[in-house]
Amino acid sequence: MIRERGIWENGSQFVMQLVTVFAVGLTMGAERNIVPIMGEELFGIESVLVIGSFVVSFGIVKAVLNLFAGKWADYYGRRPVLIFGWLVALPIPFILMYAPSWTWVAVGNVLLGVNQGVAWTASMVSKIDLARDEERGLAVGLDEAFGYTGVAIGAWLTGVIAAEFSLRPEPFYLLLLVIIIGMLLALFFIEDTLPLAKAEASASTATQDADLSFWEVVRRASYEDRTLYAAAVAGHVENFVDTLVWIAFPLFLVAQGLDTAQVGVVVGVHSGAYFLQVYTGRLGDKIGRKPPIVAGFFLAGAGILGMVMVDSYAAWIALSAISGVGMALHYPNLITVVSDVAHPRWRSTGLGVYRLWRDLGYAVGAVLIGILVDIGSMEVAFIGTAAAMFVSGAYLIWRMEETHPRFGTHSGAAA
Repeated sequence: MIRERGIWENGSQFVMQLVTVFAVGLTMGAERNIVPIMGEELFGIESVLVIGSFVVSFGIVKAVLNLFAGKWADYYGRRPVLIFGWLVALPIPFILMYAPSWTWVAVGNVLLGVNQGVAWTASMVSKIDLARDEERGLAVGLDEAFGYTGVAIGAWLTGVIAAEFSLRPEPFYLLLLVIIIGMLLALFFIEDTLPLAKAEASASTATQDADLSFWEVVRRASYEDRTLYAAAVAGHVENFVDTLVWIAFPLFLVAQGLDTAQVGVVVGVHSGAYFLQVYTGRLGDKIGRKPPIVAGFFLAGAGILGMVMVDSYAAWIALSAISGVGMALHYPNLITVVSDVAHPRWRSTGLGVYRLWRDLGYAVGAVLIGILVDIGSMEVAFIGTAAAMFVSGAYLIWRMEETHPRFGTHSGAAA
């Protein structure tokens, strides 16, 4: 039974939650560099916009489920929501193994969107519940680090399996195994942390805005609070990079002559750099949230821009890593901004709202990147994504207030 907050005080549960989010990341990574190549080589799709349709479906569904998973986790508890996320994932490997058309692949990605939106939200909120206020950045950083390390390893392993055997069904045996393990963890090893959040809310001296309704939280986290609005916009744009890595990196690199194993390395290095969130989340606890967020946007944009300015495997690996380091700087700290501002009574819902707007960036980014490639070129899509990151970084400098409890200037000013 969990009785008090603290990462070390709840070490075994926190470790179980880290293993869980690692499995969630593996689930996403297991199809990350395989599915776009399947679209081109197995189904004969030439339009990047059409290939990107699977990310559009994923992004929309994941975004909406993020919102409602946060609400459900505040109402029903974190563990039931996590179990639901794994149940939804069970059909995905079979759909991808035997899909007779690209439409079925898109259906599989709808289910993946549900799984990622529900399971990752529940696990992330649980870690925040377990941590003390001064450990919040570390908790989020560890969550994102282990999750995206799972994405990286999943992308690398399936690339190796596909190069050794074929694009399907062999890579998706790994996916099935991961989903089964995730389900067993949720059923037999995970404890619910909602009681901790309720105890924190009862002990909190902050009574202002404690009892907001669901739609009041949606308005507050979407546009009424200037800093939360800036975070939502930044989160939306940051996923343009993730979408570019998912759709365009494999196609761009295959066109340059790399095989699927080499593509898996380049894609995996980007996601693997996210493990630095173990440090960058803690960095936000020490120096404030805003500096690493702003620096991360400019560094990620520079790495993406550099990808189309070089022509060697080693350089692509290096620049993919640089863009990943930039993402690692800002990704956990944007989440922590929201958890700083939100009252414990509606923290999960508030994080769900942020993640709604953030993950709609998958859908919008997939459409924009597809259009840029189809009417321009692959290089134009890379340049456009980098430009969006630079503009967003400048906007954050102008509009985002610091929310760290010690360095904070956040006033809740209207957007």
